[in-house]
Amino acid sequence: MATPPKENSNQQNDQHRPISTIVIIIAMQTEALPLVNAFELTEDADSLFPKGTPWVRYHGTYKGLNVNIIWPGKDAVLGVDSVGTVSASLVTYAAIQALQPDLIINAGTAGGFKAKGACIGDVYLACEVAFHDRRIPIPVFDLYGVGLRQGCSTPNLVKELDFKVGKLSTGDSLDMTPQDEASILANDAVIKDMEGAAVGYVTDLLKVPAVFVKAVTDIVDGDKPTSEEFLHNLSAVTVALGKAVTRVVDYIAGKAVSEL
Repeated sequence: MATPPKENSNQQNDQHRPISTIVIIIAMQTEALPLVNAFELTEDADSLFPKGTPWVRYHGTYKGLNVNIIWPGKDAVLGVDSVGTVSASLVTYAAIQALQPDLIINAGTAGGFKAKGACIGDVYLACEVAFHDRRIPIPVFDLYGVGLRQGCSTPNLVKELDFKVGKLSTGDSLDMTPQDEASILANDAVIKDMEGAAVGYVTDLLKVPAVFVKAVTDIVDGDKPTSEEFLHNLSAVTVALGKAVTRVVDYIAGKAVSEL
């Protein structure tokens, strides 16, 4: 029998080694700061990242874990949070290269579908992530566009923390076109965001386990405008998100990825 490649053996061993370093990728400062305070993290004085990038790292030790929160920062021209798939991909790649984490947590807010049982304030662990706005109607390229990927298997964490589980669909717009809606339905998604599948693409590429924790701020198939509902609920739902992520990190402490 052929010997498995060394890289695969190392990856298997990593799954059984206690988690030491985690990176939490979070798109908005409003979402990040409650966690920065909960874990008593400090902002990097000297950035690990390329000069000129607005990316911000908060770091510290919590229950024996090296905890890093990476926020893409604010757009240099417009001064708003650098949301969306491009910034999420870049900071995920840069953080993995710089910090070599054992686990990535992509935390953030999301829209939910009442037809699938989502309610404002619900917290989901995404079992799968996919894109809904990369439409390439050519055989095989269409599947590449959807970019379906699995989240890290966490049956024990789900059972212990009793979060909802569902599929996450990602796109670069807050609203939803009819074409987006069709793709989201095809993805069988319960929640939609603007970063998750992009983070999943990078973590899958670099073979780093990833967990997706999303809290619902707005009902996509409801009767209120998405932007209004999102802004109205952002503050309260961010508190719920912070508590949920803290519970996830509490559970992770002292465990290996294979024990999640």
